[in-house]
Order: sequence, then C-alpha cells, then structure tokens
Amino acid sequence: MKFPTFLVAFLIATSSVLQAQKKQVSLEEIWSGAFREERLQSLQSLNNGEEYVVLNRDRNSGSVSIDVYSYKSGEKTRTLVNSTDIPEIDSFQAFKFSKNENKVLLSTEVEPIYRRSSREIFYVYDIASKKLTKVSDQKIQEASFSPDASKIAYVRDNNIYIFDLNSGETKQVTSDGEINSVINGITDWVYEEEFSFVKAFAWNPTGEKIAYLKFDESEVPEFSMDLFGKDLYPSQHVFKYPKAGESNSKVSLHMYDVASSASQEVDLENAVDLASNSADKDDVFSAYYIPRIEWTADPMQLSVQVLNRHQNDLNLIFVNAKDNSSKVVLNDTDKAYVDITDNLTFLEDNSFIWTSEKDGWNHIYHYDESGKLLEQVTEGDWEVTNYYGYDPKSKRIFYQSTENGSVNRDVYSIRLNGRSKTRLTEKEGMNSADFSADFSYFINSFTSVNTPHVYTLHRAKDGKQVREITNNAELLKKVEGYDFAPKELSTINVNGNDLNMWMIKPSDFDENKKYPLLMFQYSGPGSQSVSNSYFNTNDYWYQLLANKGYIIACVDGRGTGFKGADFKKVTYQELGKYEVEDQISAAKKLGERNYIDSDRIGIWGWSYGGFMSSNAILKGNETFSMAIAVAPVTSWRFYDTVYTERYMRTPQENPTGYDENSPLNHVEKLKGDYLLIHGGGDDNVHLQNTMRMVEELVQANKQFDWAIYPDRNHGIYGGNTRLHLYNMMTDFILEKL
Repeated sequence: MKFPTFLVAFLIATSSVLQAQKKQVSLEEIWSGAFREERLQSLQSLNNGEEYVVLNRDRNSGSVSIDVYSYKSGEKTRTLVNSTDIPEIDSFQAFKFSKNENKVLLSTEVEPIYRRSSREIFYVYDIASKKLTKVSDQKIQEASFSPDASKIAYVRDNNIYIFDLNSGETKQVTSDGEINSVINGITDWVYEEEFSFVKAFAWNPTGEKIAYLKFDESEVPEFSMDLFGKDLYPSQHVFKYPKAGESNSKVSLHMYDVASSASQEVDLENAVDLASNSADKDDVFSAYYIPRIEWTADPMQLSVQVLNRHQNDLNLIFVNAKDNSSKVVLNDTDKAYVDITDNLTFLEDNSFIWTSEKDGWNHIYHYDESGKLLEQVTEGDWEVTNYYGYDPKSKRIFYQSTENGSVNRDVYSIRLNGRSKTRLTEKEGMNSADFSADFSYFINSFTSVNTPHVYTLHRAKDGKQVREITNNAELLKKVEGYDFAPKELSTINVNGNDLNMWMIKPSDFDENKKYPLLMFQYSGPGSQSVSNSYFNTNDYWYQLLANKGYIIACVDGRGTGFKGADFKKVTYQELGKYEVEDQISAAKKLGERNYIDSDRIGIWGWSYGGFMSSNAILKGNETFSMAIAVAPVTSWRFYDTVYTERYMRTPQENPTGYDENSPLNHVEKLKGDYLLIHGGGDDNVHLQNTMRMVEELVQANKQFDWAIYPDRNHGIYGGNTRLHLYNMMTDFILEKL
C-alpha cells in the first residue's frame, strides 16, 4: 500500500515528537538508585520445609524482626523475634539459628574487616523463654552453635573460645594466636579473598570434636597502606599479603576434643605426599592449601580438601576423628588448575556428590564412601553452573546448567543414576533457584534482556508454578518513560571462535551514520559479562552514553567461562595474551561495520578489566584511540599467590608469562588517550599497581590522565564517590572519543 506523502511526513513528525517526549537519564538518577530493582529479601527455609523466615526492618520505628512466612500462601504466619521485645539491644543486623531452631544468634555492632569478614557483638536469644544471653563483652568473629545448642564456639584475637550457655563459663581452646603471626579458626587474607570463606572451624555432628585450621603467617611478607582520613597525621594499615611467588601461610589441621580440652595436629602428609610436585620438599613451592573442611555423614569422619600450590592436584582426604588417621579417597587433577567449589555433599550411606571438569565440562559425579565412581550423573557439551543439593526422599539431584546456551540458565532435577532428567524452568533467560529445606518447593529468580527479576514459587517435583511472589512491573513502567534502547545479544566470530556479545545502540540509530564505539569487558578466567539478563547499573550509564551518540558493546573472549574447560583454560600461564588478542580483533571486526567509526573505538574495564583495557590501548594502539582503567592490575607480580599462581604458576617458574603481558612493559606503545583511576585504600589490587604504571608512563614521556580516590577500597564507593567517578569517566569519553 502506498501512503500519501503528507501522511508519511505526519507519521515521521509524530514519531519525532514522541521521541522528544522521552526523558534522558542522568548520572544522579542512576547513582541515587532510581532504577534499583526490587529484589526478594534474603530468606532462610525452616526445617519443616513449609515455611521460611525473613529479616524485616521497620523504617519508622527502627525495629527489626525475624518473621515466618508460608511458602504456599506467602502469608506471614508468626514472628519469632522482635527487637522491640528485647530491651537490652536496639537492633540486630543478622541472625543464625541453632540446629533445632529453638535458639537464635543475633549479630549486633557489626564492624567490617575485609570483603567477607567482620567483628560483632553476639547475643543468644532463646525463642521459648525469650531469654537473652551475651556471648562476649568484646567483639568476636564467626560465632557458631554446637549441634545441641548448649555451647558457642567463636574466634577472638586469632584464638578459638567456647562459651557454655548453661554454666556461663568461657573456655579458651587455643592460646598461640597473634595478630600478623598465628591465626586459629579463621582464614588469612588470601584464603578469605580467593577461597571465599572466613570460618575455619567446624563442630562435628555430635558436638564432641571441633576441627580447625591454624595459619602460621609469620613468614608471609607484610603490606602497608597509608590511610589519610581527616586527622593531622595519616594512619597505616599493615597486614599479611602473599604476592605471587612469595611465602604463604603454613596451614595445618587440628582436632580438638571437647571433653578432654586437648588439641592434636592431624598429619595429612601421612595420607599423601603433598610435596610430590616439588624437587625440594622444603622450598617455598611445596606449601599446600586446605580450602575446605566438612564433616561427613559419619559423625567421626571429617573430609578435608587439600590442594597443592600449583592448584592442579586436589586430594579429598577422610580423617578419622577417633585416632586422627587419614586416607585419600579421591584425587582430581588437571593440566592447568582445579577449581574449588562448595558442591561436596554426603548422602546417608556416606557416598558423596562431587563436581569436576575432568571430561572437559563441569559435571556432577557420584562416588561411594571409598572413592569408587558409581555414576557420572550429568554429561554433555554444557556446564553445570550451580549445584543446589540432593533430596533423599525423591532421590533426585537439583542443579542449574547452560543446557539451553551459555548465556542462559535453567534449573533441572535428575536421579542419582543420571536418568529421568526434568527441566523445572520454562522461560528463556537466567533462571536460578532457592530450595526449601525438604526440597518440596523452590523460589525461582528469572531475568532476561527484556525482563527485570521476577520471583515465583514452584513445586520442586515438576516445576509447576504455585504463585508469583514479586516482579518489577513498576520498574518496567518507569523505564518506558526514558529514551532507552534494547540490549541486543548476538555472537561475533573472532580468531576462530563464536564469542558472545551484547550491543546497545542509540535509540535513534541510523545505519547510514557512523558512531564511535565504546567496548566494556572484564575477561577474567571463568567470568561472564554477556548473559541473557536485564540491565545492571552500568547498563543505565551505557544508555546515557548511547543517547549522546555512542554504541556500546561487550564481548566475552577466550578465557571467560561456561563454554567448556578448553575455552576457559586456554589462557593458562599467559593471562592477558589471548583475551587481549580477542578484544583487539573484535574491535577491528566491529570497526568494519559501516555504522561504526573505526577511528573512534574506546575500551574500559575495572580490576581485571582495567588490566585488559590498559593492555588493549598499548598492544592495540592502531585499533583503540581511548581507554579507561579502573583499579587495574598492571603486573601479576603484584597480586596474591592463590589467584595469580592458579592461572600463571609462580614468577620464578614463568617470568615471561608475567612480564610479556604486563602493561608496565608496553608503555612506549601508548598513542591514544588513557585514564587511570585507583582507590588509595585498595587492600585487594594495591595502589602500587597504578603508581608503578604512572612512573613507567612518566619515564616514557607519555601523557595521560589519572585520579586517586583517597582511602577508597577496590569498589571505590562511599558518599558521592561513585557519582564523581562516573561523571569523570563520562566527561573523559565525551571529550576524547
């Protein structure tokens, strides 16, 4: 049908008016939380499997309560604890139930230490009697109920203590704890950061024993940071931080007998020659890690995961708590490295579930108590991305995987023998589950590029939806009023691989125009930045940039995750080589598109992404005209042992791998505009990285821009800090790209 010319003109004019009526997003809106998604509050299933509890806060009164809700109806059924009923405390920030749920540990006056650790004042609240008992007058760490809830074990000043709730007496378990020297029962900095746990002790199921780790960090080099604050003189934070190739803590396993008050070290080397990969058993490389301890279904049998320093040889060891004898039941090795997970699960007969990449993809395995393989439960060219647990009633395992594509996630159940697999989610996108204690229900969290998070309740046996809990319809309605463009998912063939990519174009995109391109990436081993999920905070910033005439794209190159072990581990011993090659090649390929200005391609990233963007503008100086690096690693020699050596081995063994891909050694190649940003109080990626980069650039007589945020950590936030940071980056992009 042919439209009259005046009608076509009218339609174009009307469209332009409607477009003009759309609001333009601002950085102030973004960082004030105007587009924050409604998330389901953190909930905890009760033992009955029919109810869950939520920590609720009343903003008007300031009171806090632990409220009970029905899974099936979503209705509140009762309140277990309310701070208004406890005159001794004003509020509490977190809670932990005893095993039988008759007592609750209340956490108050929380003082953060590092990423996962904190010191707190703890109280025990007896739900029936409403009696409140203070555990210690001093701030303590990782308070934990004994199985019968008669005692509390905790750590104070690097020593373990036991508080008896009946007698009120406190017993000291260890006495050699010393700051920056010996740690009992909690992890050192590098374990907390890279193995993702702090509590390094565990009651056995009958409360007779406590297994704990001891860290002797006396030989670990110290790192110091100046914190400027507002006083006349700065303060200095000094802590143990093992950089690649340097001495780690010497970690040992100990067994404490509650009745006799005696501790004994467990000889793990009696079970396996843990230093077999080292020519000299006493050299620095012979040290090993104990990244997990967990009691088995047998109350007198402890499982211990022991990993060699190269992190390519993992032993699962069973320790008999009666005589502290030990034996290896499973050995998992890899040419590159073995990832540590929390997936180990013991069944009633003490057989166990384990996940491994040994067939090239991450899958679930079932072993008997002796370590004999009973079944590879899942298999295929896809990854198990989350293991939710095992239901002994239905004899089914619940997990999440990429069976529907690496940018998607679905939830499944499967029998122990690998048969009768059932897909429990239907919508294409990112699905994740939170199961009730008895695996009768699960709450599904769903999102896609077009849908902010929707939370629904489902039956675990078949995935049938019971009810919708909450959605983000209000957010969708709000963003309709803004001039936003969709996030487009696709793939791009680079260096022989189909790489996942998303792209955001200006809302008034015209394929006959040429646009500057800004690329974002993280690119760290096993990571994922391209997924079928809704906007995060940075995506709203990208919408702001798109409205100003930029195209933004993100490509997950080699080394990223969820496409098999070979794809992920190709970067082994050469971090920054293949990932950078892929970003440069992707930029060149995108620059060939007729709507992208190949002379105006920029790249930015944070942390590992800052390492990448720095390398990209140096090694890809003919491709990238601008780069922003936030909190970047500039040499892996400066980063910690556990993370760095997992992917690079030590600098002593692999000096060229460290140096050839270090931005410090390529500064003379800088041609474009470069902005370098760091937090002065970054305990993770130290400011040293940026200061060394600055010195190398200065000595090479290269001009660049840089900014330091005093006392800010790796996240660079607090007050107006994030807003200031993004204003600065926006101005830099608008001026330079």
